Amino acid sequence: MIVKTLDDIKSGGGYQEKPGVWSSARYLLRDDGVGFTLTQTTCAAGQSIEMQYKNHIEANLVIEGLADVTDLDSGQVFRLTPGSMYTLDKHDRHRIDVITDLRLVCVFTPALTGKETHDEDGSYPVL
Repeated sequence: MIVKTLDDIKSGGGYQEKPGVWSSARYLLRDDGVGFTLTQTTCAAGQSIEMQYKNHIEANLVIEGLADVTDLDSGQVFRLTPGSMYTLDKHDRHRIDVITDLRLVCVFTPALTGKETHDEDGSYPVL
């Protein structure tokens, strides 16, 4: 059984943030041996972030806040509210426009190492 607190995440190096913009608490990583990553991510209101996870599938569950996610290939816009879920199952190029402070629970596969940072495409490399 794996049990971790936010303090555990911060002291263990699994927490990254850009104060006032976003934070990512990475609760499960590759070294945990479960095959996926579980994070809690926050984004501040007013952010517009373009990403495309070319090497990972990501699923997101909105816990708090309001945002729009745009599929940049089709132009389709989806309103995200608490209880909404979106999955980037085709490595979709997308943009998140954060309307109010947003808190998400995110799952990545394959699992992240915890050292990844977004590249110029908004993607994580496979480490």
